[in-house]
Parts: sequence; structure tokens; C-alpha cells
Amino acid sequence: MKTMTLTKDKNRFSQGLDFLGCSLGAFGVIGFELLLAYVIEYNIYGYDFMSYNMWQSILHWVLTVVVWVLGGLYIIKDCARKSEVDLIKNLREKSLLQGAKEMSFTQWVLLITGTVLCLISTWIDWDGSKVLREFRSNGAVLFTFQYIYYLAEVFLVLLIIVFGQYAFEKWFKNDKIPYGGIVVALTWGIGHWLTKGSLVTGIYTAIGGFVFGSAYLLTRRNLKLSYLFLCIMFIL
Repeated sequence: MKTMTLTKDKNRFSQGLDFLGCSLGAFGVIGFELLLAYVIEYNIYGYDFMSYNMWQSILHWVLTVVVWVLGGLYIIKDCARKSEVDLIKNLREKSLLQGAKEMSFTQWVLLITGTVLCLISTWIDWDGSKVLREFRSNGAVLFTFQYIYYLAEVFLVLLIIVFGQYAFEKWFKNDKIPYGGIVVALTWGIGHWLTKGSLVTGIYTAIGGFVFGSAYLLTRRNLKLSYLFLCIMFIL
């Protein structure tokens, strides 16, 4: 009996590591942009992203989005091969409307409250509407490609949350704590701290990541509904 328990625990531990590997893999895919911008493109152009012309910016976003989407899909397929978790199957079987109906009144209140707080925070941070300011600054063409880039980024952030959640639930057998949000807070927050050179930015991003992870649980893990609200919180 003791041997069987140890084997079972080891399997659970290994499964958790597989999920954590998928979560960190999604974060690594996001990091491709650093390689593209600071190594590949810098050696080609001789200057960084802030000095790109319109077509260089568009090319950067297109290449980033292609790698992000393909990388994310590969991780999803790889996870489905290693475990019982198939996110593509989940997307097909669970509709956005179904997820909305399954949520309790309290969950809706908490989700909407968190969304509103994120929007208020963004409004204060940008001293107005982020969307309008970026549209005026970039123009219609750049704005369109930049927001496609944002949509792809949210896709990967959701993967970090989902697989991070599965990992820690395997280990601790507790499905009430937003472990995925904690993983995003640590990875995404530290990433922004290092790339932006600002601890405040890192902390701000980490808090946002934790809220995103909480949103995933509040939507009862409905991927479509989670993605919708993450887009609202992150993009708007």
C-alpha cells in the first residue's frame, strides 16, 4: 500500500511538472519577441523598436504574432499528447454563453468589479482612454496591427494561467486558489520589470496578472469567456 501511494504521488508530481513546463513554455514563447527585437532586428536595422518606421513595426508585429500563435498551438497539442487536458476540445465543447450561464451572481459581481478596476487603473495610467490615445498616436494601420498583436499576447497569457493552474492543483489538490494568476504575476511581472527597467511597472503587471488568473476561476474555467474578459482588462 505504501509503495502504491508513493508511486501515485510521484505520478501526480510528474504530471504537475508537465503542466508547469507548458505554462513556462508559453511564457518562453512570449520571450521570442526579445530575441526578434534585440538580436535579429537590431542586427539588421542597427536600431531598436522605438526608431522603426511603419513597415518595420508592422513586420515586427506580424512575425511576433505568427510565432506566438504557432508556439501556443504547439504547446496546446503537446499538453494534450502528454495528459488528459485538450484545450482545443474544451473550446469546441464549451460555448461562451454556456460559461456565462454557469456563473453565479457572486462570481459575476467579482468578475465585473475586477474588470472595472483594471479599466480604471488603465485610464489613470494613460491619463485617459488607452485605445483612443494609441489610435491617435499610431494611425489606423499601425493601430490595427498592434491590437492584433495584443490579442495574440492575451492568448499566451491565458495559456500561462491555465497550465499553471493545472500544475499547482495537481500538487496541492486545491482548486480555489488562482495559482495560474500567481505564475503570471511572477513570470510576466519579473519580465516587465527587467525589460522596462522599472520595479513599479513589474509590480503593476504582477497585480494585473493575479487578477487575470482570478478571472479564469471566476468564469468557471470557460476559455472563451476568460479570453474575452482578459482582452477587455488588458487591451482596453
